[in-house]
Amino acid sequence: MIESITLTVNGDSRETGVPSHYTLLETLRYVLGYTGPKQGCDKGDCGACTVLLDGVPTLSCILPVQEAAGREVTTIEGLAGPEGAHPLQDAFDLTGGAQCGFCTPGILTSAAALLAENDDPTLDEIQAALSGNLCRCTGYTKIYEAVELAARALRSGKRPSEVVEP
Repeated sequence: MIESITLTVNGDSRETGVPSHYTLLETLRYVLGYTGPKQGCDKGDCGACTVLLDGVPTLSCILPVQEAAGREVTTIEGLAGPEGAHPLQDAFDLTGGAQCGFCTPGILTSAAALLAENDDPTLDEIQAALSGNLCRCTGYTKIYEAVELAARALRSGKRPSEVVEP
């Protein structure tokens, strides 16, 4: 059965018809065309599908799309602003935090939620915030360095390239 739903994604209100059994991930990718959230495990284990739902990291592969109606959904596509890339995106580029890139959108949205709440997280806090996101390429060290760099940039009001330590 197809039902009508209105979602607010990255600040834009979108009304569409979706099969009633669809998840938020399926709706974002296959109905609305957002390719940032990745379809990984389909069980909520890998974090590749992570989006922000009212600012909270949420596994979109296990969330029925109806539960996102009337709430703000932010995907990786919505992290950048009019001033350019989000500091996390720049920091990942500078540190080599992204390898194949499959896990990166979920990690970036999880890290963005952390930094929105705490712009000076400890390594333990970063690790806890990203614990639901699996990466098979980097070994996590570069990812943690990227989040720390982005946090320094946010605290200073500068771009990551301006605060990177040699």
